[in-house]
Amino acid sequence: MKDPYLVSIRLIERLHRRFLDVIKTELDRLGIEDINNVQTLILSNINEEQLTVGELTVRGYYLGSNVSYNVKKLVETGYLIQERSFHDRRMTRVRLSPKGLDLVGKIDALYAKNAEELAATGIGADRLSSANDLLGSLERFWSNYISRAYQR
Repeated sequence: MKDPYLVSIRLIERLHRRFLDVIKTELDRLGIEDINNVQTLILSNINEEQLTVGELTVRGYYLGSNVSYNVKKLVETGYLIQERSFHDRRMTRVRLSPKGLDLVGKIDALYAKNAEELAATGIGADRLSSANDLLGSLERFWSNYISRAYQR
């Protein structure tokens, strides 16, 4: 069991890196040079929501990146709008600007195209759903492990 477990861990890490490469390739194809792949993924995950930097961090999609730094850059390049909370001036919320919404639309089109191409390879929704169930179980296992470790 240990060997397949380690293979899965390595594959998950490689898949994440490869997915970031896919986003970078699309940015290059579109001629977009003022944003990187990790920042684009942050925009995709915000989408039409308004979130705090803390909420973005808790989502944990940003392995090896500093969310605060990336949010600052996204505000500077015009992809995000950052506003102080009316009720708690210490808290700021971010939302996509029109420029951010435009890019997210283009990335969503990439996702749709990738999904169609993937289906043509024989990897359909059922297989992806099974993989998602397995990965969700692994995530819960790791979350429970971490919780138990802090309770000791």
